[in-house]
Amino acid sequence: MGEWNESQPIYRQLRDRVVAMILDGVLKEGDALPSVRNVAAEFRVNPLTVLKGYQQLVDEELVEKRRGLGMFVKAGARDLLLEGEREKFLAEEWPRISATIQRLGVTPKELLKAAASHQPKPKAKEEER
Repeated sequence: MGEWNESQPIYRQLRDRVVAMILDGVLKEGDALPSVRNVAAEFRVNPLTVLKGYQQLVDEELVEKRRGLGMFVKAGARDLLLEGEREKFLAEEWPRISATIQRLGVTPKELLKAAASHQPKPKAKEEER
């Protein structure tokens, strides 16, 4: 997780990692984000870089600052992200995927079979329900 992509600012990559943690359920509503100091030390980046990434999350209304306590995932953050990520996927990624499917002549039956074979295994908590 400590490797950085040179084509994108580090603060943006930090923001994207927190977003992924929220989407994946690692960080849930009300959970505290790791402290700026800890993240800066762990990834050997300037604390201001971490703060800038976190500020983007505040600006996007995904996390909130609690004076003296830190930053916390806001209620509804995951739903908000899912909506935005779905729209982004359909607008930016799906056209390329669809074009490749058509170019290769992949059938709906083949797509369904491929999708079924790539389903994630249920997590322990989901199995208990």
